[in-house]
Amino acid sequence: MKNFIKELEWRGMLHDSMPTTEEHLLESMRSAYVGFDPTSDSLHIGNLVPIMLLAHFQRCGHKPIALVGGATGMIGDPSGKSAERNLLDEKTLRYNQEAIKNQLSHFLDFTSNEENAAVLVNNYDWMKDFSFLEFIRDVGKHITVNYMMAKDSVKNRISSESKDGMSFTEFTYQLVQGYDFLHLYKNNNASIQMGGSDQWGNITTGTELIRRIGGGKGYAITCPLITKSDGTKFGKSEGGNVWLDGKRTSPYKFYQYWLNASDEDAENYIRIFTFLDKETIDALITEHKEAPHARVLQKKIGAEVTLLVHGKEAYDNAIKASTILFGKSTASDLKSLDEQTFLDVFDGVPQATVAISELAEGLDMIAALAAKTNFLASNGDARRALKENAISVNKEKIKEDFTITKEDLIANKYVLLQRGKKTYYLLVVA
Repeated sequence: MKNFIKELEWRGMLHDSMPTTEEHLLESMRSAYVGFDPTSDSLHIGNLVPIMLLAHFQRCGHKPIALVGGATGMIGDPSGKSAERNLLDEKTLRYNQEAIKNQLSHFLDFTSNEENAAVLVNNYDWMKDFSFLEFIRDVGKHITVNYMMAKDSVKNRISSESKDGMSFTEFTYQLVQGYDFLHLYKNNNASIQMGGSDQWGNITTGTELIRRIGGGKGYAITCPLITKSDGTKFGKSEGGNVWLDGKRTSPYKFYQYWLNASDEDAENYIRIFTFLDKETIDALITEHKEAPHARVLQKKIGAEVTLLVHGKEAYDNAIKASTILFGKSTASDLKSLDEQTFLDVFDGVPQATVAISELAEGLDMIAALAAKTNFLASNGDARRALKENAISVNKEKIKEDFTITKEDLIANKYVLLQRGKKTYYLLVVA
């Protein structure tokens, strides 16, 4: 059994832990849980840190429990949030739960016969039949309002400038999360709850309930909240969250997120988001410092995480798509991309729409470059560019007598025009 706390320490993934947690983990196999919000059918890369906590926990010989917060997700966690969440119906909740389990299974082993096989639970299953009167009688009376008010997550929300303040529903969140810990302690032998550093208050409410009601001892482990060196929020791109679902964020864009990390961030990410050992990581960091322009760290992180989340085929396609803008690619390379990846690669490229009927007898290049698109300023400009051999269609050089037909369509809809090496234009055929 590996030392889980030491593993977290060298990876920079340990923010705080209760006294004697390390000794507790070294005594025997333990069970720990992390909660996930089921208000979407996909997790995002902001969830990767708690996922990696569970994955390292299992690799160190312990049993991970992923808790889908069906009940707490209906309430909304006040930690760092300014608004409450919307209620979910049970059908949506179950659908989201299965989608989340599928994503977690890329990191956690749910199917083995080993004693430390991962388990997924949903707190809605034990909270849905709990009446309000039962809850305040059996749980609420054990925690004082003074204790709850002392939590940073509550104090920050109440003292904020928001005119809405904090509802009773949100105020009780820590009691519900605390009860989850007690329930899992009693029924799943879970002695540890893990989460981000902003969850310390909620987690310790659970340890207090275990002490007062369960007559036992619970432990807390938190990891740092990941921030980027430039001050922008980790896990966000210009389009919002970077999702683990390839339909929401294409594998190409997912890979690009890691590839675009700063050198400083990449040194942190390689430890946090991969399973590479310390010796390998230290060697990669040394190699990167000797030739930063080669972006060794960023490429390795992108490879490791994209392979984990999306698989080899998607990773290979992301690499191929990444070389299209700057490498020597062909029309067949472009046509091998799915539509979403193609659009992601050429995001922001100016475009014009032409009717499919224009391609029936072939659209001549002068019209395609000027009259129909305004890609080039005039027919004269178009002729000069063609004579200079500066025009490509779908990454392949063409002459003045070339015509665009249906055979040239990418994803049955697009034609890529290009002048020189870097100036692109997208013809959308409708």
